[in-house]
Amino acid sequence: MQQSNTYIIVFSAILTIVLGGLLSLANQGLKPMQEKSVELDTKKKILGAVMDLGDKKGAEIIDLYGKSIQSMVVNVNGEPVEKDEKGNNIVAEDVNVAKNYKKAPEDRLYPVFKYHKEGSPDAVEAYIFPVYGKGLWGPIWGFIALETDLTTIKGVSYDHKSETPGLGARITSSEVSDRYNGKKVFDDQGKLISVAMLKGENNAPSKLNEHIIDGMSGATLTANGMNEMLASYFKYYQAYIKKVKNNTSQKVALLH
Repeated sequence: MQQSNTYIIVFSAILTIVLGGLLSLANQGLKPMQEKSVELDTKKKILGAVMDLGDKKGAEIIDLYGKSIQSMVVNVNGEPVEKDEKGNNIVAEDVNVAKNYKKAPEDRLYPVFKYHKEGSPDAVEAYIFPVYGKGLWGPIWGFIALETDLTTIKGVSYDHKSETPGLGARITSSEVSDRYNGKKVFDDQGKLISVAMLKGENNAPSKLNEHIIDGMSGATLTANGMNEMLASYFKYYQAYIKKVKNNTSQKVALLH
């Protein structure tokens, strides 16, 4: 039997409302699980910049993170930021680096993660900094760990949204990330140089040095994005790095 236009419109409206309500309820129900998944992935990547997690999963990673990572937030001048404009506490793990990226550098929050031996918060072994930028097809991001000299890269952990499989997407592989280990961010005079990836792959060893690593075949634009990302964020964290270095030098001088 042919239905009237009014019936069809009312039925469609009711169906839309009911389905919309069910989707909203499902989203609300899944939200805590999604947030836990994001938390786990973030903490896994932070730890992944300083160690091989092996087959550790879930609760093990969360527990290890709690025992070996201290965090804080600074501004572009290297000053600690503990409260927002409303007086609420600012937590490094809650800072959305992707959203901050849309702001001017001087308006952003910059999380800092300190890796230390379990049970020894004062025995800092590495400083870990989040970085964010643009690849060929979308955003790229990661965490860079520096040794206590705040010059030598201890390790990196990268990720991306949509780089090309087998090409730019290789930034997530240990084959590429391990190339950064031991490279220098500053030169012997303390000048910021950063670390850059060459164009092409299997470059002659003579072209590589403590600030330059081999590139990725067919992924020049992704590599360019990586280079820009690192150069920018080391610049943003430079004030904080210099303050920590100065404080460390003063403590060493006092001991002598």
